[in-house]
Amino acid sequence: MQNSEDNLKLISNLITASGIFCIAVALLLLINFIHVRTNKPLESEALKALVEQFQNDQQNQALKNEIRNLDLMARKAFFTSNWQVRAGSFLLLFGGILFAALLRIYHDMKAKIGAPLLTGGTTQITRLLSQRWVLITGGLLLGSALTASFLTTDYLRFYEETGQVVVKEVKDQGESSKEEVPRVEVESPIVNSEVVNSEVVNSEIVSSEIDKTETGTVVEETGTVQQGAVAVQEAVGRPAGKPARHPNFRGRWGQGISAAVNVPVSWDGPSGKNIKWKAPLDKKGYNSPILWDDKLFLAGADAQSRVIYCFDRLNGSLLWKHEATGIPGSPATSPKTTSDTGLSAPGAATDGTRVFAIFANGDLVAVDFTGKRIWARSFGIPDNHYGHSSSLIAWNNKLIVQFDTNTSGKLLALDCATGNTLWEHPRKTKISWASPVLAELNGKMQIITVTSPMVYGNDFETGEELWSLECMSGEVGPSAAIYDGLVYAANEYATLACIQPGPTPKILWENSDYLPEAASPVAADGLLFIATSYGIFACYDAKTGAKYWEHEYGQGFYGSPMIADGKVFVMDRGGAMHIFKVDKVKTPLGDPVLGEKSVVTPAFADGWIYLRGEGSLFGVGL
Repeated sequence: MQNSEDNLKLISNLITASGIFCIAVALLLLINFIHVRTNKPLESEALKALVEQFQNDQQNQALKNEIRNLDLMARKAFFTSNWQVRAGSFLLLFGGILFAALLRIYHDMKAKIGAPLLTGGTTQITRLLSQRWVLITGGLLLGSALTASFLTTDYLRFYEETGQVVVKEVKDQGESSKEEVPRVEVESPIVNSEVVNSEVVNSEIVSSEIDKTETGTVVEETGTVQQGAVAVQEAVGRPAGKPARHPNFRGRWGQGISAAVNVPVSWDGPSGKNIKWKAPLDKKGYNSPILWDDKLFLAGADAQSRVIYCFDRLNGSLLWKHEATGIPGSPATSPKTTSDTGLSAPGAATDGTRVFAIFANGDLVAVDFTGKRIWARSFGIPDNHYGHSSSLIAWNNKLIVQFDTNTSGKLLALDCATGNTLWEHPRKTKISWASPVLAELNGKMQIITVTSPMVYGNDFETGEELWSLECMSGEVGPSAAIYDGLVYAANEYATLACIQPGPTPKILWENSDYLPEAASPVAADGLLFIATSYGIFACYDAKTGAKYWEHEYGQGFYGSPMIADGKVFVMDRGGAMHIFKVDKVKTPLGDPVLGEKSVVTPAFADGWIYLRGEGSLFGVGL
């Protein structure tokens, strides 16, 4: 009997402790809710005052750094607050369940040992009413706290989707033509961009007819733009020599390295200097051009339709345009995406025979080089709050799809000829907007993917996970870089990590001075290059992480840097290309402008560079 009473007392103490715990967590959540509601975390009066001061003194570097540091602190505090809300919600839910379970155990034990329901002079009715009011009050407090945690506004996402911050009005690169919302840009924009997918809803294989052929716009040697006609100048011949191959986002294997030579470093979009042709695009898209021999491919989409374009890369004529319609299982309506991701962000891919493109609604299409559909399948609308942007990559008859969403993560390999799934590897990971990269490491062809919180190496042939390392955080956009058997992964609010892959992977060095939000790192000749969304372009020693040099620009970078012909090319969001020699000594080679905003990555061929602006595709040649 004594043991039963001791156990009863222990349970009673645990009930009291769990109740106090729940009340404390609930009160903290309610206080946080009231604080966030009354003090919007990303609308600092101090920041506004500094920005207003900066408008009158835009050359003040110290003031610019102060704004950037204050903005970074505000966002870090915001992310911490969000984490506290999420953690507090789960703790409160756990505490409430524990409290209820202990209360049930307590009453069952009292009934089993026959303990009196009344003590002293308390009547049974008074006791029951007292317990009822305690439970009602506690339940209301817990319910209010849980509701407050779910209603706490995610102001960062709110600003990303609406653009309502207050510094200076600019038109964002990806604004819809139906609804233009002014947004703010400090030197360090709060927007997030780039990349991913969801569950397979339907995998039927369908076919279609060849679409109509149209023409583009060509610029002659004089630089004069001729709209609508195929004005092919005699001076542009079809060069002999090695084939022009840039088959994926960031080139062969997606590593950001091109074998092209004699690449132009000087052009001017507004005057037409070295602009061999310019073709208008009737659909928006943030995917980068790819090419195979004389054909250049890219995709575009709006709420009405999704298309794949094929241009003659030498004269800019539109050879065909395939519309991705009639796909069984395709969603009836387009998904909601943010303006800087849109409905066609993933890069297309080609295996030299077919072209593959995936869109934000989960539709994936394969067409041949004449524009005839070979197969198509719908993966359904991805659970993705910005929009799908993980690019495809094709090699050795396999099409690799990175499909990490809010609800599930997986990597797939499809048969290039049929679209059938060759293997599918599920994984426990958070959503990612990065793209897969291929690399031969430790004697095996591997697929390198960057997610949160993991960096993975999977076997290309089987999908088997060969290694993984936890080192990322936040909303991952940049893909990996590869150099001399090492893997480089980076993300804003996380780290820049040099990883030695293998059965027991390890980080060789880390650096957090400058971190990219969307632009992927690139490495060659012992050097690693990083481009940030707040306008810093930096060069590091790839083996040690020591910083050699940096350069700051007024525009940030979303497009990834590419290395070609001993030079590194990186396009800022305003449409200016910044070119440096690949060297540990900073050697600028030029800053040619496109004349349009741009957030994508260039493609290269010998003597050529291909660039996508917000409304046009450009062929730049010597």
